[in-house]
Amino acid sequence: MRKRVVITGLGAMTPIGNDVPTFWDALLAGRSGGALITAYDASDQAVQIAAEVKGFDPVAHLDRRLIKRTDRFTQLVLVAADEAIADSGLAFDQNGNNRDVGVIVGTGIGGIGTL
Repeated sequence: MRKRVVITGLGAMTPIGNDVPTFWDALLAGRSGGALITAYDASDQAVQIAAEVKGFDPVAHLDRRLIKRTDRFTQLVLVAADEAIADSGLAFDQNGNNRDVGVIVGTGIGGIGTL
């Protein structure tokens, strides 16, 4: 028997918006997330433009100990997943409905900072 999948909530941490409304508005307006690289000194590189997530402050969303133990990629995923869960309106209980929930993450090179 095939199970149905329903998208109940969305979350986004992207180069054009750090939440779904901002992302969607920028997407519809045709804005690009590309800009000069700020995550590291790229002055000696042939390419100095990238689409980085901008303006993300993990301290505003996560516990300081968790921030120290996780890659920036993981922090972005956690915040986007929290947004998706809040957007869904789902209430998790001890009866096991939390086992029927999943999160799909799309990334280019998640975790490269740790590697």
